[in-house]
Amino acid sequence: MYCPFCRNPDSRVVDSRMADDGSAIRRRRQCPECGRRFTTVETTSLSVIKRSGVGEPFSRSKVINGVRKACQGRPVSEDDLALLAQEVEEQIRSSGAAEIDAHEVGLVILGPLQKLDKVAYLRFASVYQAFESLEDFESAIALLRQEEDAQAVPAKGTRNTEKSPL
Repeated sequence: MYCPFCRNPDSRVVDSRMADDGSAIRRRRQCPECGRRFTTVETTSLSVIKRSGVGEPFSRSKVINGVRKACQGRPVSEDDLALLAQEVEEQIRSSGAAEIDAHEVGLVILGPLQKLDKVAYLRFASVYQAFESLEDFESAIALLRQEEDAQAVPAKGTRNTEKSPL
């Protein structure tokens, strides 16, 4: 690391701290030549490869904007969208890949979006899973209902105290 003041090619780390949400490290450095201190910030890079083959840095705001369209008219707040984008980024970073296809980012969004709002999930899935017919929508809705029913079934050994209308 070059000193920004005297261009000495060496520096000593005086202090290191996590910055932001843990995605960066802030290091306080001191130049042994001129004695001046400066700060560096280390982050990992994550590139999204677009259909055209061009790579660009991952952007939470692009995730939020894409999901916002699917959530139009739904009871989803900006905070919900920010949390979803954070979860998506964490999932992608946990894969360890430095590059990810843009289509794959869309597919990663589906899981958190399904938990957030099922209608928005269907809207978004219709694009990223390339729905071509009503049958595609029907099968996606049937799958959502199956998952919902599986979650609603009481665990073995517990009693369902609801009374049947019959």
